[in-house]
Amino acid sequence: MSTIPHITLNNGVRIPQLGFGVFQVPDAETTPAVASALDAGYRSIDTAAIYGNEKGVGAALADSGIAREDLFVTTKLWNADQGYDATLKAFDESLAKLGLDHVDLYLIHWPTPARDLYLDTWRALERLAADGRIRAAGVSNFQPDHLRRLLDHSSLVPAVNQIELHPGLQQRELRALHGELGIATEAWSPLAQGALLGEDAIVSVAAAHGRSPAQVVLRWHLQLGNVVIPKSVTPSRIRENLDVFDFTLSDDEMTAIGALDRGLRTGPDPDTLN
Repeated sequence: MSTIPHITLNNGVRIPQLGFGVFQVPDAETTPAVASALDAGYRSIDTAAIYGNEKGVGAALADSGIAREDLFVTTKLWNADQGYDATLKAFDESLAKLGLDHVDLYLIHWPTPARDLYLDTWRALERLAADGRIRAAGVSNFQPDHLRRLLDHSSLVPAVNQIELHPGLQQRELRALHGELGIATEAWSPLAQGALLGEDAIVSVAAAHGRSPAQVVLRWHLQLGNVVIPKSVTPSRIRENLDVFDFTLSDDEMTAIGALDRGLRTGPDPDTLN
């Protein structure tokens, strides 16, 4: 069992710093993938309504025999379900698919600014948090302007902002704002879907430590303080992604990887996705 460090969120809830993501994993493949992850030592599982695999996640959790209090489960509200009443209904549906009585973290998946519903949606998350049905409320893909507007209308600061983040897209302004506001940074697409794993800076550091390029990038995230959720359906890679806690990158190695930032998005732009 790997001992994964935790980060304490702004409401006192603790989240494992390394979790397991199931984006683009078909529902039928999700149960064995999550089972492999739990067996390897992961305790944080990240899914979303739009992934269509909440049932598969729930089945793996139910079969695991792991106590609920030892698991950290995240799911996300899809764009079509934004708005106060629609959010509460969609949350009930996600909870039923997961087979749980609460989730640890519930996120607004995208701000969809042109639809202008995220303030009403956030009020619903405030209610879910007050009712104890979610242990922490957060957002995903929110830009600085979205966060500032949210906090102009609410006293509940998001516990997490889950954003695309990797050496090619380091989001320094956004991460600095997270630091000011007490919001944890969680990285999706932490390996840029493999696009950067052949970069000389990463390959040379990997060789120096006897590690894979993916392990080096995950270690870079961890040393920055990010929460990270790599995805794989291959049991050997699931285990490899967890084996990143017994080596440390030097300041020079962190700087070399930090020099790879070039605004490289593998996913949509949050300012224009509606």
